[in-house]
Amino acid sequence: MPDYADADAFLATVRAGYEGLSRQLKAIARHVEKHHDRLALDGIQVTASQCGVQPSAVVRFAKRFGFSGYTEMQALFRAGAARQLAPNGDYQERIRALMDASSDSNSAARIAREVVGGSIDSLQALQRTLQAPAFDQDFDRAVALMAGAQALWLAASRRAFPVGAYLAYALQHTAKPVHWLHGLGHMQQGQLRALSAGDVLIAVSFEPYAQETLDVAAAARQRGARLLAITDSRLSPLATQADVALLVQDGATFGFRSLTSTLCMAQSLFLGLAYRLELAYEQAPSGS
Repeated sequence: MPDYADADAFLATVRAGYEGLSRQLKAIARHVEKHHDRLALDGIQVTASQCGVQPSAVVRFAKRFGFSGYTEMQALFRAGAARQLAPNGDYQERIRALMDASSDSNSAARIAREVVGGSIDSLQALQRTLQAPAFDQDFDRAVALMAGAQALWLAASRRAFPVGAYLAYALQHTAKPVHWLHGLGHMQQGQLRALSAGDVLIAVSFEPYAQETLDVAAAARQRGARLLAITDSRLSPLATQADVALLVQDGATFGFRSLTSTLCMAQSLFLGLAYRLELAYEQAPSGS
């Protein structure tokens, strides 16, 4: 086995070498980075199917990073993972049980309970993320970026659209000018002409990433704006070009992904900014 201290060290190596990978290996890298907690249990066939590749590509990926094959790479993620994987495994069993009992007269209510349960699982996963020291640094940098901006711009399309709507509503309660590039009439490119180098674009997107959001982010960067990304992976096309990236991975129930954790992160950002601006106001010299 290659000399990785732990799974985090391996993931850091994957991120560093991401741009040099082929299209298929990049897809595997994104899956490994986002779902490394599942690799301890998923077999190679399951992993390959979720990545949309053949098992042989997964083997090539493992060998690219020094492993003899998938099994050896998987072993790296199994150490110390049992405690965190147990709740996820139980969740999958509950879904299967619900599907088996779909003829039950109370199945609609049971579906509601599963949706709520999935959202709770997502929030628990987010809570574990918040306990990492790196999160404190990233979140503080995100709030500082917003506080120092002349104006805030929002780009959130498709599934992320409600997040943009919330931020547009919440951020208007601060002193910052807020521009929501909601895409009405496909006029976002024209609206971007008013964006300047002192502004910050908050872009929200998850796999499969909305092309319109990626295009707006690229255009904003070209105009000298800073980019704050809310996305699901360090390897997402938003995170790789962002000044700061906040990662959120909402769970899915019956194929429908929630926005519970993402909206929680968005609300935290707003409150963090409002607190920082109010603190700056109170500390400002009298008469300034």
